[in-house]
Amino acid sequence: MAEAVWSSDTGEAVYRSRDPVRNLRLRVHLQRITSGNFLHYQPATQPGKDLIDLATFRPQPTASGHRPDEDEEEEVVIRWQEKLFSQFEVDLYQNEAACQSPLDHQYRQEILKLEDSGGRKNRRIFTYTDSDRYTNLEEHCQKMTTATNEVPSFLVERMANVRRRRQDRRGMEGGILKSRIVTWEPSEEFVRNNHVINTPLQTMYIMADLGPYGKLGYKKYEQVLCTLKVDSNGVITVKPDFTGLKGPYRIETEGEKQELWKYTIDNVSSLAQPEEEEREQRVFKDLYGRHKEYLSSLVGTDFEMTVPGALRLFVNGEVVSAQGYEYDNLYVHFLVELPTNWSSSAFQQLSGITQTCATKSLGLDKVAYFSYPFTFEASFLHEDESADAVPEWPVLYCKVLSLDFWQRYRVEGYGAVVLPATPGSHILTVSTWRPMELGTRAELRRFFIGGSLELEDLSYVRIPGTFKGERLSRFGFRTKTTGSVTFRLHCLQQSRAFMESSSLRKRMRSVLDHLEGFSQQSSIHNVLEAFRRARRRMQEARESLPQDLVSPSGTMV
Repeated sequence: MAEAVWSSDTGEAVYRSRDPVRNLRLRVHLQRITSGNFLHYQPATQPGKDLIDLATFRPQPTASGHRPDEDEEEEVVIRWQEKLFSQFEVDLYQNEAACQSPLDHQYRQEILKLEDSGGRKNRRIFTYTDSDRYTNLEEHCQKMTTATNEVPSFLVERMANVRRRRQDRRGMEGGILKSRIVTWEPSEEFVRNNHVINTPLQTMYIMADLGPYGKLGYKKYEQVLCTLKVDSNGVITVKPDFTGLKGPYRIETEGEKQELWKYTIDNVSSLAQPEEEEREQRVFKDLYGRHKEYLSSLVGTDFEMTVPGALRLFVNGEVVSAQGYEYDNLYVHFLVELPTNWSSSAFQQLSGITQTCATKSLGLDKVAYFSYPFTFEASFLHEDESADAVPEWPVLYCKVLSLDFWQRYRVEGYGAVVLPATPGSHILTVSTWRPMELGTRAELRRFFIGGSLELEDLSYVRIPGTFKGERLSRFGFRTKTTGSVTFRLHCLQQSRAFMESSSLRKRMRSVLDHLEGFSQQSSIHNVLEAFRRARRRMQEARESLPQDLVSPSGTMV
């Protein structure tokens, strides 16, 4: 009689175990609900008898004494990576000519021992271990949701062919130097063969042969009951989940004889004794304690404080992208300038160069994504206590360059931005420009020979460090607006003024206010500079238009 409640949730379940996976035990119970056996009709032996004896409908025993009703139900307890042979493998490996690999010969010897000891303990339920050449093709095309018209996303399509590295994989003793380290145009087959996750994984399949009685050992009747995956971190993935209090799972076979099977999967691993659990807890407690002491030794026991009246600035930054430039294969050279009263340690690196990155089209612009991280630390000590003294904040300079096929570089733009005066996460976009020469000869030299006009002092982007006057004139210095560079900065500030309630705190607060005001002045300066550049572009556009489209007042008709 069929069960009233079936379990339709056949998704994966993930468990984390600290015990060795070799202690895992599963009990699999398989039972046929609808029988496909035909009733054998035998004609009456006595003439004139119209009724058929009920004994006629009894299942007839075979020559080996096995009755078909004994093949309706089976229960097996399986260990992790325990090999249970199917009828197909028994028939295959009994033929010595079919054994090709050492594993095949090992299976042949095990099957011969089983035949000598009385046969297998299983008939329909068998397993495929991690050493077998078996892959469930349904896992590559499985659906993520229960929707009937599901459209796989880009990530699902890419992850469908992902493979795990085997735990028993051995590296090559010697290697051949490849002439092509990077494959610029990988084919679909190359991606499929090299799409590998580094986490080692072991797989085990619990199978069932659902063929009709007398036709066991055919590949077309094999069904996957459960898939077990275990990685090196102790994560166990079971599909479908253990039955537990849920109803059994069901399988409906296809073909002329549609049969209904039910099966359950239970975890029957032996529980640890209280003494073993207590000993294991002590071991883990001791391990975690030693690891905590190790981390404490790396960090230190004392919290490092700043000196009174000082401000420490930590910046974790990233060169995100660059866009809007004329040539391809861009890289960025950046540095941080520390003004007066700022200092850093001798081993602190305040400059860096990103990798060369090819651009990709994004709308009308070409964007190069670097994702280049950098970090630095600086300290500020306010020595001038006069009220008119305005402290300065560190400035981030950047220089964008391009590289051609002959390894010749050209300057694409210069830019600078004042670091944010407030802690937190900030995204800064730095507009750049480059010096230029008039005439076609300069552009031809830039295109064919490479190289271009460069600034000897990068601080000339804002205010040169050697400038001592009151007014800085750039009259006659021709520039051209280029693209922009995006930075992502995570700023952290540390000072005793944030926790002390004294005159020193008020003094430090005033310094911070001055710094913030300086940053706001720099922001206003950047806005005005952007307006001037926009006005310059409009003027150039008017000059390039025909004269009949421009009115005497200077506006376009």
